[in-house]
Amino acid sequence: MKKILIVEDTALNVDLLVQLLEDEYALVFAADGAEGVNQAATERPDLILMDVRMPKMTGYDACRAMKAEASLKDIPVVFLSAKGQDSEIQTGLEAGAEEYLLKPFAPDQLTERVKAILAK
Repeated sequence: MKKILIVEDTALNVDLLVQLLEDEYALVFAADGAEGVNQAATERPDLILMDVRMPKMTGYDACRAMKAEASLKDIPVVFLSAKGQDSEIQTGLEAGAEEYLLKPFAPDQLTERVKAILAK
């Protein structure tokens, strides 16, 4: 079973992601960017779904830290954010994200993108 690391500080968003993904994937969690970097190193997920605005370390900084680590750099990161300005999206992609999905997202859109990325 493929493993997904969810890095999200809002319980409601975590609950939604769990409902959408728990039947098909093993899920692990982190509540902020710093914990996300640690969990990625420990758990070696197949995909990381990460919020942008979090305490301790932003998603952008966490993504940059992961991409700087040889053992983590090939794990795809997908940002999930309500920040939809072009500059925010560009910053996320420049940090190394595979994709940047806007909240609120359609459940089908998320699950299809997850499947497509994991199939690569």
